[in-house]
Amino acid sequence: MIKTADLCKSFDDIQALKDLTLNIKEAQVFGLVGTNGAGKSTLLRLISGVLKPDSGHITVDEEAVYDNPAVKSRLFFIADEPYFFPNANAAELKNYYSAVYAGFDGARFDRLLNEFGLDPKRAVSGYSKGMKKQLAVICGICTGTKYLLCDETFDGLDPMMRQAVKSLFANDMYERGLTPVIASHNLRELEDICDHVGLLHKGGLLLSEDLESMKLGIRKLQCVFESDEDAAKVLPRLQTVSTEQRGRLYTIVAKGEEEEIAACFADVNTVFFEMLPLTLEEIFICETEVAGYDIKKLILG
Repeated sequence: MIKTADLCKSFDDIQALKDLTLNIKEAQVFGLVGTNGAGKSTLLRLISGVLKPDSGHITVDEEAVYDNPAVKSRLFFIADEPYFFPNANAAELKNYYSAVYAGFDGARFDRLLNEFGLDPKRAVSGYSKGMKKQLAVICGICTGTKYLLCDETFDGLDPMMRQAVKSLFANDMYERGLTPVIASHNLRELEDICDHVGLLHKGGLLLSEDLESMKLGIRKLQCVFESDEDAAKVLPRLQTVSTEQRGRLYTIVAKGEEEEIAACFADVNTVFFEMLPLTLEEIFICETEVAGYDIKKLILG
């Protein structure tokens, strides 16, 4: 498990993180969400031991990270703009990472290069942005580390490559208990992969929730009532988060279990009624609005 407690980090007069306390459990995909400048990259660099905190604590499996090579060997960090040695090719990177990480799987590295269509003899400097991201992911996966820290890893990948990378993560989670931590400013990128999501804002943790639990406790309803009287009867019964009416169509987001919500409609007449799953974006909007924040401004621009 990765734990941070009261973590602070500043660069000159800019405070990147302030009193951040966060737990990241093993063998799940943790999504770290926030706008540019929220502190995501700084947090990943602190966890990986690239940076030293000004105050507070970071532990990986109960051990401090900074200046601890044994702990760092369990981590691989993929930066937003991955660094590669000047004029190096993929084959040379394979030799380097084989020397640094005892568990590096060279045979798998060669196989994945071929599957992703990356030439091992071509200089990485000649790769496109997306190809460099693919290569960084392949390097990270093949190290066999327990934790993979990804900063905007899906940015620059086309939809097919995104699915391929997600499949790699899913396979290694199943096969060896990999824990990916994925930072992104885009909630939609994390929609179908995350188990737990943390929202950073101005260097602090705004929200950290298990995604499945969040989904279970909230529902979106779309309905057309036969009369205004039916609508007036139902709405006070629901624990509504938001209600929108367009003509006769009501779109209601309400908290509660499915059976509990359905029971509120038992004695009213509807022309149309359906209960829909919420997107990750909609869940966050609801949760943060309750806390007094407007996520549409924080995340959506």
